[in-house]
Amino acid sequence: MAGPAADTHCPYCALQCAQTLHPGADGTVTAAGRQFPTNRGGMCQKGWTSPAVLRAADRLTTPLLRGQPVSWDTALSFVADRLTSLRATHGAGSVAVFGGGGLTNEKAYALGKFARAVLATPNIDYNGRFCMASAAAGANRSLGLDRGLPFPLADLGGARAVLLLGSNLAETMPPAVQHLAGVRAAGGLIVVDPRRSATADLTADDGGLHVQPVPGTDLALLLGLAHIVLAEGFADQEYLAARTTGLDDVRRSLALWWPERTEQVTGVPVATLRRAAFLLANASPSRGGAGAYVLTGRGVEQSTQGTDTVTAAITLALLLGLPGRVGSGYGAITGQGNGQGGREHGQKADQLPGYRSIEDEAARAHVAGVWGVDPADLPRTGMPAVELLRSLGTPDGPKALLVHGSNLVVSAPDADRVRERLASLDLLVVCDFLPSETALLADVVLPVTQWAEEEGTMTSLEGRVLRRRRAVPPPPGVRSELEVLADLARRLGSSVHFDTSPAAVFDELARASAGGRADYSGLSHARLDAEPDLFWPVPAGPTPHPGTPRLFLDRFATPDGRARLVPVDHRGPSDDLRRDAPLFLVTGRVLAHYQSGAQTRRVPELVRSAPEPYVEVHPLLADLLGIGEGDPVQLDTARGRGVVRARLTDAVRADTVFLPFHWAGTGSANRLTTDATDPVSGMPEFKVCAVAVRRWDGPPDVLDDPSLLYAQEVR
Repeated sequence: MAGPAADTHCPYCALQCAQTLHPGADGTVTAAGRQFPTNRGGMCQKGWTSPAVLRAADRLTTPLLRGQPVSWDTALSFVADRLTSLRATHGAGSVAVFGGGGLTNEKAYALGKFARAVLATPNIDYNGRFCMASAAAGANRSLGLDRGLPFPLADLGGARAVLLLGSNLAETMPPAVQHLAGVRAAGGLIVVDPRRSATADLTADDGGLHVQPVPGTDLALLLGLAHIVLAEGFADQEYLAARTTGLDDVRRSLALWWPERTEQVTGVPVATLRRAAFLLANASPSRGGAGAYVLTGRGVEQSTQGTDTVTAAITLALLLGLPGRVGSGYGAITGQGNGQGGREHGQKADQLPGYRSIEDEAARAHVAGVWGVDPADLPRTGMPAVELLRSLGTPDGPKALLVHGSNLVVSAPDADRVRERLASLDLLVVCDFLPSETALLADVVLPVTQWAEEEGTMTSLEGRVLRRRRAVPPPPGVRSELEVLADLARRLGSSVHFDTSPAAVFDELARASAGGRADYSGLSHARLDAEPDLFWPVPAGPTPHPGTPRLFLDRFATPDGRARLVPVDHRGPSDDLRRDAPLFLVTGRVLAHYQSGAQTRRVPELVRSAPEPYVEVHPLLADLLGIGEGDPVQLDTARGRGVVRARLTDAVRADTVFLPFHWAGTGSANRLTTDATDPVSGMPEFKVCAVAVRRWDGPPDVLDDPSLLYAQEVR
């Protein structure tokens, strides 16, 4: 007998397309798009095929201890005994926790609570450090608050200019493209990307402007645009005087970025720079325009100067008077499904629930009160993700790692070194619902529920808090992570209470967040069921708070209510071109797959659409190197070597090759990327590094097995 339909949201990206799941009498589940302001009934192919992951042939349903099936009692007793021994011998910091941006708010909250109140370790971070860290740092620095989009996505529909930097929305969030129809019709879509991506193609036929800079020079491009805005008198002087500070310092720093110098650094012609600045200025409210937006994505944020790039993007928006105005603004496009909520409620190394600083004494006291612990017992700031991963298994580093919702050996930079560090641990525990590449390395694998089998909440790229609803029961033997954490806490002898009901955990989260930047205290599962259109902050009060769809309308979240104009300068990528690596390698996503591919590489329709990794090579470069269509190509960086097949296309610059990052094995992009990080945000520089490219002349069977690890080091 078929079960009742469940209104929920897609398990993948932060657009969180609304969908309805229909369980069939035969155990199958189908997904249908549901009307919602962000996706308007549409979904991409990943959303339509999302139920296929529920039926994956290799679904984990039994705990594994060193690869062998065991009972839950055996597995959890083993984990608890090893954690107890390691902590007794090496201290609380010998255990680390790594979370994921796909966990529900409830699970993210419980994981942070478990790390700090039970394990007492400072060593917790999550893969959101690879996603939104630079955007968060830049927004906090300039605006005083980080919420990916501080306005509803639908607001873009009224704009007449949108500057989109480092985001390929047409492939990563296809339903979002419909919100750009108005700006395309006005000829005001400006896409900055070294590739002619599907999103850049939206600027064709008078839709706007594709700006194709040298990889790693986006910051210089923004500084050049800001220079033109000031030099041409496009700045909103009244807004700047009333709502910002720091203009004089920024004006002096921007004087160095005249258009001709910007062209020399970025390769973007002066005429193109001026056209982009004019489009933005003419759409700005101060010049009578209907509205303009500046939006950033991972392509410019995953950089050693990512925070400064975001800062420059916000500065450009502030000079034009955009943030804090209905119909205009700055925003960052969150990638992971709960990348926003995941950092708001405790997975990030320096944050407590409610987006509170773990170093703030009042915040520590408040959260400790909710948890029933002494504030003095809470650890301080831990290591950001890359530093944490480097430290694993070292003499002074963690000896054990608990991984929740992350596939580190595919998604982390310099992935071969990450594999080595994981192998050096005394204990690796992975909670997952599929045997990811990381789970296959674990001492203990714990099978947990996935999206359609659980209740909870997610926070979308707009700061909208959404209800995830259970459509089907999990397979026998599978537990939720809330149950796992509660059981482990008990076995570790902790007196801290862990509820296993998602609604009850959310109520506790709401209390812990009260008064914080991300205040959820006026929310509950019941209210979200009745009002599915609430944006944080939603503080509790004598009457229900309506939520905050648009931030900064009256003041910015700084002590004086003014936005900060912060001078920054361009340094370039950490791994720049050199004689033995004369080309740029850039990475990104493709339409069919998501993140490390652990889920989408198990969906037949998606695999048929994108069956294997590849590298895009410009025909001129291919001719120079003697590479033909489909030839195996060797990619060498200072970290390692990859071998993939070539696709010849003029969509990529002749000095650049593009490699998607969804695969393991010989085509794993992150075996090549650098783990150099932004000094402010800790974000690794995924998006650009120096590479040597040539035709592969080794054994042809290196490409036969997509999971084959080609371990040869390039010294």
